[in-house]
Amino acid sequence: MPATSLSRARSRIHSDGADPIVAQFTLERTIRATPAQVFSAAIDPALHVESMARYGEIMIEGPAGGVFTEGSTVTWRAKHFGVPFHLTSIVFDIDPPHRFHDRQTKGPFAEFQHEHVFDEHPQGTLMRDTITFRSPLGPIGTIVDRLFMREYMRSLIDERNAVLQASLEA
Repeated sequence: MPATSLSRARSRIHSDGADPIVAQFTLERTIRATPAQVFSAAIDPALHVESMARYGEIMIEGPAGGVFTEGSTVTWRAKHFGVPFHLTSIVFDIDPPHRFHDRQTKGPFAEFQHEHVFDEHPQGTLMRDTITFRSPLGPIGTIVDRLFMREYMRSLIDERNAVLQASLEA
């Protein structure tokens, strides 16, 4: 990974007294661009589709005008583990260029939320993604999350962030 790219992953099953069956991880990456530029790239639906191309992810229902605004919903279709999935999410708490959130409203997870934060950094912007999720099926889902889903999701988001970084630093 380039020296300008900090990709530090902290993964855990909640240990702070919160729901003990919710998986969470945080990724951080330093990008040589302003927070406004990184924010704009991170909230761009077209760049998201580009970053997930190898999973065949497409937007089958998107925000009006192709731009996310407070309360926008989007439905994605992708294939993971050889299985096609649909995931509908809502974008909220948009605070340019500092942060935004998205949360699954319908899809494969029992719970899924993604917090995007963009802080000034001496080398540009520190982008922080915190993902909180829970697979369905109760105890079986918890085992799935612990055995491989958390690492799979961490790798997926890190891959997305690498594409975002490359597009901004090109």
